[in-house]
Amino acid sequence: MNPGLASLLLLGLCSARSSSAKGSKLHLALRMDESCPLLDVQAGHRQKLCGSNYPLSIAFIVVNEFCERFSYYGMRAVLTLYFLSFFHWDENLSTAVYHAFSALCYFTPVIGAIMADSWLGKYKTIIYLSIVYVVGHLIKSVGAIPSLGNQVVHVILSMVGLFLIALGTGGIKPCVSAFGGDQFEEEHTSERSKFFSIFYLSINAGSLISTFVTPVLRGDVKCFGEDCYALAFGVPAALMVLALVVFIAGSGLYRKTPPQGNVLLEVCKCIGFAIKNRLKNRSRQIPKRDHWLDWASEKYSKQLIGEVKMVTRVLFLFIPLPMFWALFDQQGSRWTLQATKMNADFGIYILQPDQMQFLNPLLILVFIPIFDLWLYPLINMCKFNFTPIRKMATGMILAGMAFGLAAIVEIKINETDMPRLVPEESLIRVLNLAKNPVQVTIQGRDLFQQPVEAFQNPTEYSKLILNGEHQNLHFTLQHQGSPLAFNYTVKEKSVYSLIVFEAEGSLSSRLITDLEAKPENGLAAVRFINGLSQDVNLTIDSKRFIAVQKNYSASEYSLLERDKYNNGKCITETGEFTLELGLLDFGASYTIVITNVSGGAVKTWKSEDIKANNVHMAWQLPQYVLISAGEVMFSITGLAFSYSQSPASMKSVLQAGWLLTVAVGNTLVLVVAQAAPMAQWAEFVLFTVLLFAVCVIFSIMGYFYVSVDPEDLEEKEEKRETLSRGNTINLVTQKTKL
Repeated sequence: MNPGLASLLLLGLCSARSSSAKGSKLHLALRMDESCPLLDVQAGHRQKLCGSNYPLSIAFIVVNEFCERFSYYGMRAVLTLYFLSFFHWDENLSTAVYHAFSALCYFTPVIGAIMADSWLGKYKTIIYLSIVYVVGHLIKSVGAIPSLGNQVVHVILSMVGLFLIALGTGGIKPCVSAFGGDQFEEEHTSERSKFFSIFYLSINAGSLISTFVTPVLRGDVKCFGEDCYALAFGVPAALMVLALVVFIAGSGLYRKTPPQGNVLLEVCKCIGFAIKNRLKNRSRQIPKRDHWLDWASEKYSKQLIGEVKMVTRVLFLFIPLPMFWALFDQQGSRWTLQATKMNADFGIYILQPDQMQFLNPLLILVFIPIFDLWLYPLINMCKFNFTPIRKMATGMILAGMAFGLAAIVEIKINETDMPRLVPEESLIRVLNLAKNPVQVTIQGRDLFQQPVEAFQNPTEYSKLILNGEHQNLHFTLQHQGSPLAFNYTVKEKSVYSLIVFEAEGSLSSRLITDLEAKPENGLAAVRFINGLSQDVNLTIDSKRFIAVQKNYSASEYSLLERDKYNNGKCITETGEFTLELGLLDFGASYTIVITNVSGGAVKTWKSEDIKANNVHMAWQLPQYVLISAGEVMFSITGLAFSYSQSPASMKSVLQAGWLLTVAVGNTLVLVVAQAAPMAQWAEFVLFTVLLFAVCVIFSIMGYFYVSVDPEDLEEKEEKRETLSRGNTINLVTQKTKL
């Protein structure tokens, strides 16, 4: 769900009221067939849906918003895995770039708001930036075509596309909802409120559907021999084109208010002048003023200064808020990466790791009516004063608990990981493919104290401590009382299997390299050892062909989707045979030894080199529940509270401040991912502790905050000014030097 969603809806409601009060009404006289059952056109009035006060233009705006949100969230859902799998970046770099993009999407709304209010107006701003948005999507989709250029070309195209997308989606973010509110007459407040509810549902519907569909397009559809990222980005691009076409199609129906100036710029200028003026007048001889913003009174009106004072009080409360968004937005990065290391088999359906994100918009739609209709009234019945500050603090606590659960899940996941290797260290194990037990010893090492039985399932890897980057080791094999010696060179930070087998009546061995880590994205890795005396050609599925030479030669690892593979083929000099591999599970690595051929089928022995993912993806559900409940309490409550504490003319300033907290939160994740790399579970714990600490600070700030009614303050200020004018006598104005 969009973290700035509530702010956009509230801003739209406020902007619509403001523009309808200030701007002139646009009257459209259209000749329509009076028998039309859907439209109602009255003389001097705009075209409306039949029997209602809803302007027809809002239908185009709602469809546009649905398509745009589908476009944005669909693209973003697969972005982290795109960096990881397509660019082969590591997890920290993928996370950093993902959050840099997210932060940019929440910095650019300020640009869009200034363009709309000071220069182009909302309509033209939406059109122009939507074109930029579409171009960004198209460049991003082209950059995901593997056959187009090299890695550098793909990265450049993708980064340019993401920059344009961030500029487009952020730029239109503060305009669309406000533009929708502008379509209503001033007296139709009830209809306008219902419009924003429909607008809200369209956003969540677009988010919910896209985060479920685009991972399917990526993972279940194959193009260019791999995951189809070009299609996963292309479909959101097509939806954005549709959004632009739909919006333009309703052009003749819109009320288009002219630009009326941007209050955000005025507020910034007022604050800047106050600071500058105060620094210029630091002399002790100059009388002090009640508030530091009063130093702007030489240039700005008392009303503006008073309103800025009210806004700064609320903006001060925003200081701790970025930490919540730092945790919340990791659903698309760290939590998605965590899901790639889990078991995604739900029986009737195998979920893609990036599909888990659809739980957030789904849970939001479920929680909002539950909280508003049952939970909050129940708390009020218990005589507990559940103030907005307490709700927001509770939301922070729930988000922190969600990351605590994520840390526990990560620790359980790590139990099936390969040990992390350090310099001058390697791992080794023995695969005995001979007919009798074999005793293996390594000179100077106390390993493999018990004989290894024939085709014994290997135990865990044993650690080898080396004298340098590589070392020559002397191996001795005891087989039926006869010792055999072999020398092999072992490199640091590598994983090996020592294969022992019988060749031409005598014992022999071979040292082969194993995978050092789990396969990415929940794939299964498999390799083959050919124990036959003839070369074989293997067909695992219709697209996978592997040639393995005779006499215990080993193939390279092949990455496969998790599935049962029982219809393979093994072609030898003597004929074609059935090859059954069984289940190749999530994240596992297998060595399959072809032992003999009999009865029209190939006999194999399967060894699991790296354990499969044994923590089910369903264990992420509690953390999604907690963070979604936290969002309802934190985001929606926070915006409603802060808007209630500021004058109507300053709503857009608060919206800009709120969106900037999201941008800063994403920047924090970027910094932690790059500057302080650590074990993933430790990073989750770090964010949990930081959010709890920030929650304490925020609670203290909220305790000393005194709620005000901006309308009451404005009335008091007006009475003060009236009294001061009534007590004023005619004086001669003189210039005085301070």
